[in-house]
Amino acid sequence: MQSARDYLTPDTLSMLQTIAEQGSFAAAARALKLVPSTLTYRVRQIEEALDVLLYDRNSRQAKLTPAGTELLREGARLLEDIDAVANRVKRVATGWESQLTIALDTIIVRSTIMDLCEHFFSLSPPTRLRLRDEALSGTMGCLIAGQADLAIGVGPDVQGQTGIHIKALGSVPFVFAVAPGHPLAAAPEPLSSAMMQRHRAVAVADSVQRGSGMSFGLFQGQEVFTVGSMNAKLDAQLRGMGSGNLPLPMAAPHLASGRLVAKRTEQAVRQAHIHYAWRSTKAAPPGRALQWWLDQLESDATRKALLASQGGAQ
Repeated sequence: MQSARDYLTPDTLSMLQTIAEQGSFAAAARALKLVPSTLTYRVRQIEEALDVLLYDRNSRQAKLTPAGTELLREGARLLEDIDAVANRVKRVATGWESQLTIALDTIIVRSTIMDLCEHFFSLSPPTRLRLRDEALSGTMGCLIAGQADLAIGVGPDVQGQTGIHIKALGSVPFVFAVAPGHPLAAAPEPLSSAMMQRHRAVAVADSVQRGSGMSFGLFQGQEVFTVGSMNAKLDAQLRGMGSGNLPLPMAAPHLASGRLVAKRTEQAVRQAHIHYAWRSTKAAPPGRALQWWLDQLESDATRKALLASQGGAQ
């Protein structure tokens, strides 16, 4: 007699992910090159094996039940674990990882990362690269959770994490800036906390999966416009949609052109100390792909280029 384990295979978990991504059974069947009735039958087999309903049959879309949502969440974690095992086996056999995942904080200059990726691919390595866009504590969170092999753009407060190594990347000064038409642009300096609190702030969302995450420069009760990246934050502030601190290298061209106005505040000028981190132990040293990236990060020029954004180059 077949058990639930016989049906919860990597193939069936990937199938369920595809249904969720496509939003309907019909679209998923096309993506998987299956007849819709075959796809429906396979889902019913999983449901019968688990004795639960995974999808709401009253919905015209592929709407997950709470049980289906939990299976999809845990299934995604299991698939990542399987990929990690395959990656370690490949590394043991050849020295090269089958896949290298790099978590990138939103402050890191993407054009520089792409230059490094281009250089890496020119070596024709057998390693696939995967980049993850993260923010604030979510960047380190990916590394700690085993979802990334290298995290670029993390804070210094990661001491005590077994098997995780950290090195300084550099420092980035921030500047409080608003658009010329923003009410704070003409306000007397230094700006008080009470004055700043009355106006909307633009903040980058922390991508951490668990916990409350972190934020900077916000006041209790202040209206906040939350965006997904530092580049989006810059765009919002250029449009006068809010105020906030920006990395000085990113803001500098717009300050020079007059599209942004720097304002002194009562708060201390923020200086972010940026690091990169990776996981390795004596039993599992870095593979050849990770070591290549670590070698590149030893270069002063590379470290500066990763933090010295010009305008909206991220």
